[in-house]
Amino acid sequence: MPQMKQKLSQLLIHLIFILFSLCCILPLVSVLSISLSNEVDILKNGYSLIPRMFDLKAYSYVLYRPVQLLGAFKVSIMVSFIGTFLAVLFMAGISYTLSRSDFKFKNSLSFYVFFTLLFNGGLVPTYILISNYLHLKNTMWVLILPYLAVPWFILLLRSFMQKIPFNIIESCMIDGASEFRIFFQMIIPLAKPGLATVSLFTLLMYWNDWWLSLLYIENEHLVPLQYMLYRMMNNIAYLTSSTNMMPPSMKNAELPSESARMAMAILAAGPMLAVFPFFQKYFVKGLTVGAVKG
Repeated sequence: MPQMKQKLSQLLIHLIFILFSLCCILPLVSVLSISLSNEVDILKNGYSLIPRMFDLKAYSYVLYRPVQLLGAFKVSIMVSFIGTFLAVLFMAGISYTLSRSDFKFKNSLSFYVFFTLLFNGGLVPTYILISNYLHLKNTMWVLILPYLAVPWFILLLRSFMQKIPFNIIESCMIDGASEFRIFFQMIIPLAKPGLATVSLFTLLMYWNDWWLSLLYIENEHLVPLQYMLYRMMNNIAYLTSSTNMMPPSMKNAELPSESARMAMAILAAGPMLAVFPFFQKYFVKGLTVGAVKG
C-alpha cells in the first residue's frame, strides 16, 4: 500500500511537469507554425499548431534584403557579447567591493547603487549628456555603455559573493596576493554560478534592446536586429492601416502581418534559445543563492 501511494504521487508529479513542459513548448511550436502559414488562412481560420496552408511569404518579406539583415545580426552579436563581457566584469568588481566587510565606504556605495535602482536622471538629460557631451551618438559604444552597471544585477551578485567565506580572502592576502589576483583567480571561479546567471540576463538585455538604437542610431550600418525588426513591423502596420498607400492590386490580407510578426519572433529568439542551454546548469543555483541574503 505505501508503494502504491508512492507510485501515485510520482505519477502525479510527472503529470504536472509534463503539463508544465507542454505549456512552455506549445507556444513556441505555435509561433513557428504561424510563421509558416498563409496570411489569408490565418485571417479566415485562426491559428493552428500545424500549418493548414504552408507559405513562406512572411520569411521572404523579412529576408527581402538579406545583406542588411545579416549586418543587423552582426551588430547585435557584437554588441551583445562585448557588452555582456564588459558589463559582467564591471558589475562583478562593484559587487565584490560591496561584499567586502572591511571596505570603509561599503554602506555609502550600497546606498548609491540602491538609489539609482529607484531614480534616474531622466530621458532628456541623459540624451543631452550622451549626444552633446560624451559624443557617443551613432557609435556602437552608445549601445553598450548605458547598460554596463545595472543596480539589480549588482545587488544580486553582491548577495552571492557574500556567501564566499572571508577566510579565503584573508589567506590569499597573507600569502601576498594582490587584490586583482584575489578577484580574478579566487572570487571569479567561486562566483561562477552567480556570474553565469547575471551573464544570461545581461545577454538577453543587450540582445532584446531596441530603445537605445531608436534614440541614438541614425547610421544604417549600426542598426541592430531588434530595431530593424521593429521598423519592419511598423511598416507593415502602417501599410495595412493605410489602404491609400497600397497598390490597387494588393489587398490587406495579402500583406503578411501576423505571419511576419511570428517570423520576426523566430529570427529574434532563435539565437538566444541556442545560447540558454550553456547557462542552464548554473542558472537555478545562481538565482536562488543570490536571492537568499539581502
